[in-house]
Formats: sequence, structure tokens, C-alpha cells
Amino acid sequence: MRLPGMGAARLAEIQAAAPDWPGGWLARLPPPAASALRLWLDHPARSPLTQGIEADLAWLAAAPDRHLLYPGHPAWPALLEQIGDPPPVLWALGDLAALQPPRLAIVGSRRPTREGLANAAAFGRELASRDWCVVSGLALGVDGAAQQAALEAGGRSVAVLGCGVDVIYPPRHGRLYQQLLDHGGLILSEHPPGTPARPAFFPRRNRIVTGLSLGVLVVEAAEKSGSLVSARLAIEQNREVFALPGSIHNPQARGCLRLIRQGAVLVRHVEDILAELTQWAASSLALARPREAGAQGAASSGDPLLRWLSDAPSPLDALVSLTGLSVPDCQRRLLELELEGRAAQAPGGWVRLPENA
Repeated sequence: MRLPGMGAARLAEIQAAAPDWPGGWLARLPPPAASALRLWLDHPARSPLTQGIEADLAWLAAAPDRHLLYPGHPAWPALLEQIGDPPPVLWALGDLAALQPPRLAIVGSRRPTREGLANAAAFGRELASRDWCVVSGLALGVDGAAQQAALEAGGRSVAVLGCGVDVIYPPRHGRLYQQLLDHGGLILSEHPPGTPARPAFFPRRNRIVTGLSLGVLVVEAAEKSGSLVSARLAIEQNREVFALPGSIHNPQARGCLRLIRQGAVLVRHVEDILAELTQWAASSLALARPREAGAQGAASSGDPLLRWLSDAPSPLDALVSLTGLSVPDCQRRLLELELEGRAAQAPGGWVRLPENA
């Protein structure tokens, strides 16, 4: 990504070809990038890339909660593989376990009404209580209210920034930024540490917010809100779009009303979301059951895969995303559970069998 003229789309195209390193890459890179790479390989001390690369590596090595995620990394979110232009890498700061629960994006106005703020907080809090992770952009207004409520409820939250993960933007959210790091949250960006916020980065950031998520909830949005861009991206990524209705006299509700007219799911409470995402609702309930059960239930909850299975079929790619397992490890564990009589393959995915079956 430090090479000149290399954007996410071009990098993804080359990565898909799986060329050898470095010869295959040099053959496929555009001339300016190939020249820059060749100079760095042959004479790193003379390369202008060296300073940036060394700074990146030094940042990663400075603390255990700093990570560089990429396709093939154990923590790489499998859902990103379903979108058209995934980021080639993700810089991560915080707890990677935040990527394990099912995720829902919550977005909305930066200048919400008092009711909008209250709704954002209520949905963030309730989703956290159901063991869902709230994904947003750490923006002022709806985004921040939902993320803060999720954290205060003891849940997980992932923030995707339009700057480096070590840059607090907006500055007014310095306290929320620290709360994310202190309470098991995660901060992600496709830009290297130290990258300042730029207007052009935020629309691109939104594709990651929605791409990480199973759906997006728009709480409040004006007719020309950036949240409608997130909704459009979600539709393009085959994600479910949810919207809260509002008064026809409230300008901040017009974007949501428009989305509902165009087919978004009208939402009154969290159950409306889980009813649409039925398999995820069932998984969420399956996760909660062992907490209420006795020793037998507690023992089964220790299995990172079995805890997500229920009587509603869950597809393989969803289980990979939920558990953080690699595809081969997930397939191997499913086979083991099938041989043990604890899971079975059904139309639409895998189900958990009753303990006494």
C-alpha cells in the first residue's frame, strides 16, 4: 500500500492472481509501482519507501494490541470477502475478539434530535445485551451514541476510521476513543498509522462499516445525509437495511422515511431486526442459553463453534465470521461435531442437535 499509484481495487486484483513474490508482483505492478518496489528490494537505504515501512513495523511492534489484518489472517473478517472492493489490509488497535460476535452497523445524523440520540443509545444497549457487536464510524451524533451505549452495557463495539487508528477523529470523541480501547472494543482503518483525516476517506470508510456487518440500522437521516450513502452501499453488498420511522414534520427523519418507501425494513425495536436476520437471532439465543443452564450447558458453551449453532441452519461463511476460525478449521470442527452426534448439516447450513439425540 506504500507503493505509488496503488489503490485498494488494483491491489485486490493483483492479490486475486496470487503472484509469486517478488517476481510475479513486479510483472503485474504498473511501472511507477514496480520501479519503486525494485529499488526498495535492491537498495532499501536509497528507497523513499523505507522510512514509511519502518515506521509501520515499529508501530506494530510497540504494543500487543496493535495488529495488521489481511486476507488469510486468522482474525480477518470473512464478511469482507463478500464485498466488491474490500480493503487490502486493515490496521487494528484494540481487542480482536470484538470481531467474533455477529455485527450490526448503526449510522445516522451527526446532528440528531434528542429522540434520535435516545434511540441510538437504546438500540446500541439492547444489541449489546444480546451479544451483538455495534459497528460504526465514531462520528458525532448517532454513531457515537450507539457505540458508547453498547460499551457501557458491557458489549463490544468496532469503530472504522477515515484516518489512522492512532488519530482521534473527531477530537471531541477522545473519551469514547479511550473507552473503546479500555472496554474490549476495536478500532480499524485501511490507512496506516499517522494518516490524518481527509474528506475523501470517509465515503470509502463507510463501505467497510457496512461490509463488516450483517445489516445496517439507520436511526435518523436527512434527505441528503451521508447515512443514505451507507444504506446504498449496504444494498450493493447484499446486506439488510433497517430504518427507524419518524415524524413527517422532522427533517432528520425524511431520509429514513425515504428508505422505508424504497424497501428498507421498518424497525420499532431490536426484535424487528432479529426477526429479519432469523438465523442470527437463533444463534444469539443459543449463546445465551448456556449462561442460564447448569454444568452441562456451561461445558458446551466452551466450544467456540457449538455455542453458535442452534436449530436454525447457519451457513459455513457465517460460522467462520462468528467464531473467528479459519475455513479449514471450521470445516474440520463441524465434521468432528457431526461424528459426535452434536451437529448435522441441513438445507441452508449447519444445525445443533439436541444433547439427548
